[in-house]
Amino acid sequence: MRKISVIELLSNYRLAMLSHVRESSVKNSVKNSVKQVHGMLVKEGSCLVEMKRWFEDITTKVTLRIIAGNAKIEVDDGFRAALKAFFDLGGAFILADAIPFLRWFDFGGYEKEMKKTGKKMDDLLQMWLDEHKRRKFSGEAAGAEKGFMDVMLEILDDGTHEALNFFDADTINKATCLGFIVAGTDTTTRSLTWALALLLNNPHELKKAQEELETHVGGQRQVKESDMKNLVYIQAIIRETMRLHSPIQLLTMRENTEDCILHGYHVPAGTRLFVNLWMLHNDPQIWPDPGEFRPDRFLTTHKDVDLRGKHFDLIPFGSGKRGCAGVSFALQVMEFTLASLIHAFQITTPTGEPIDMTESSGFPTKKVRPLEVLLAPRRPREFYEGLVTDV
Repeated sequence: MRKISVIELLSNYRLAMLSHVRESSVKNSVKNSVKQVHGMLVKEGSCLVEMKRWFEDITTKVTLRIIAGNAKIEVDDGFRAALKAFFDLGGAFILADAIPFLRWFDFGGYEKEMKKTGKKMDDLLQMWLDEHKRRKFSGEAAGAEKGFMDVMLEILDDGTHEALNFFDADTINKATCLGFIVAGTDTTTRSLTWALALLLNNPHELKKAQEELETHVGGQRQVKESDMKNLVYIQAIIRETMRLHSPIQLLTMRENTEDCILHGYHVPAGTRLFVNLWMLHNDPQIWPDPGEFRPDRFLTTHKDVDLRGKHFDLIPFGSGKRGCAGVSFALQVMEFTLASLIHAFQITTPTGEPIDMTESSGFPTKKVRPLEVLLAPRRPREFYEGLVTDV
């Protein structure tokens, strides 16, 4: 399934073909925010926007468009509530996890709520899948932009795929698509929220990013994905954000299948390993002043350190065969969204005070608090009029 996913959805070729989806989603959100400025003023020429929700809308639209293609799927409050419950329950500490025999009592009603949420998500995905099947058999999907669900239908339809020995085709399709939705929305939203909060608390770094955008993009046109190769400071901001606030604090658990010797230690088969990313990313022997937000370190002393698992000093996406297959997709969405936001708006805090960077509890992730900011257009009105509205 990973091989299919990488080839059909996450390869550089497929990501390049889908660049218009990312661009249209971000530009549409920018245009809607400009309309909001003129319709709901808090201060002269600005409006209050909850940025966590703003980023969430973008990442959800991009991810679902890639999953569904041109098929019309509804993203309503019911879907958002089910997805939020999914993440909240995934990060909840349940007493039965530590004392298994207590599971029968279901203290706190977590298991009951998990089943309820799982049923909601399954019903939604089944509804989307049924729509894709209807479009396929009616001929509506012919020549239309294919989503990943369409690709999975074609692959599984012949009935010979080895995965069908274990699960039915609908279950495989829904589970794989849900995996992408879960992985592609919450982690990206959290990382973008942290990045903006860090920039607001370090206005000199925000100014550097704005100056870079003025140099390479200017004020006469909007940011394009093709600009990103020149926006090295924006890339450095994302790297430094991922170092300070990795989407997950512990890598997905590993378990070795054979006895082995590691640095003189005998590790028996069945040993479970958790990699502590926070310790790696805050090691003062590797990262001078690890608690400080210093994007420029990735342009000087650590310019060769990337996020793709080649350097174990910085592995927010993991490494090796178990590394995140969606690293390229995530970086493209984060870099382009942040660049577009900084280029289009002047961003300040409502009170002028620094953002509270205290992390709330969660496992294996740290939850992000809502982030309210004041957005004011940096460009004349005609600059925004060419932005797309149909996503």
